[in-house]
Amino acid sequence: MTASPQTQVHTIKPLFDSNSQILILGSFPSVKSREGSFFYHHPQNRFWKVLAQVLNQPLPTTIEEKTALVLNNHLALWDVIASCEITGSDDNSIKNAVPNDLSIILDNAPIKRIFINGGKAYSLYQKFMQPQIHLPAVKLPSTSPANARYNLARLATSWQQIADELK
Repeated sequence: MTASPQTQVHTIKPLFDSNSQILILGSFPSVKSREGSFFYHHPQNRFWKVLAQVLNQPLPTTIEEKTALVLNNHLALWDVIASCEITGSDDNSIKNAVPNDLSIILDNAPIKRIFINGGKAYSLYQKFMQPQIHLPAVKLPSTSPANARYNLARLATSWQQIADELK
């Protein structure tokens, strides 16, 4: 029996401070992230490995270390979608999406560039946010384990743009 889509609400607050210059947006938190109340909480997601590698930082393991990695490197994290119907963690099943209000971050941090984690997040950003936001958005390959076409090294090469932007 196939699971049916259920309406889910994003409950993870955006991670940023007044020094955040680069915003990284995902689509919507996975089941594990919703359970753990933090971004990229599934141990198979390669987000933290890739980010630590491109920033030349130790791999964070706790929420406190992950928060410090983001903020100490002038980054911000959030997701495009505030609520949607979704089956499990499958981005391709997202329906009836309601976007997050990015002004919460953009009005309180000097964001100069937006990077998007994956194709679905990018298409949702283009649909809901690009018309109002006049910042360049760069689509990066998804760090999800479902993106088997990209190994860790290939992801890091693509994601290096973030570290380059911070220089």
